Amino acid sequence: MKAWLNAMNPAAAIEGEAQALRAARASAISIIIGVIVGVVSAVWSFMHMDSLVARAMAQAEASQAATMQAGVQAGLWIGVALTVVQVVFAVVQWRDPKRFIAILFLVLIALGGIMTLAGVVMAGSMNMPATPIWEIGLTVVILIVQAVLHVAGLRGIDRLDAIQMAAAR
Repeated sequence: MKAWLNAMNPAAAIEGEAQALRAARASAISIIIGVIVGVVSAVWSFMHMDSLVARAMAQAEASQAATMQAGVQAGLWIGVALTVVQVVFAVVQWRDPKRFIAILFLVLIALGGIMTLAGVVMAGSMNMPATPIWEIGLTVVILIVQAVLHVAGLRGIDRLDAIQMAAAR
């Protein structure tokens, strides 16, 4: 366990191919954290579907009620589909860590952070229900942990590539 924690530290020295592989797989662990968040969000959303639809319809005009209900349901199913896509990326990244996947998810994490902060600003200006502060804080902490793991993964991928190239010569 200590070797894994050390490998997930983006400031730790990477010595040897096994440690480089563990560090590279930190990126996959970050994606798995995203999958867990997606599953928990989907389960919570499906359990509270009636209240989500009711809140959306309360803010819509009468002519838009059906559209809002369909939009909420479509949004939930799109979230489930994206969680499945994350599972595929996590498996690929675990088996054969790739720089592209780690960078892609770092960009997505940055966008998630921007959207979280934009949601706070927009909630006050657009008569939207405010997100609880604990949820915003938890989201920011999760995004930071994921970013750190992807940075560690990128370092591990680079080191693993260097070790494998040296061995091939």
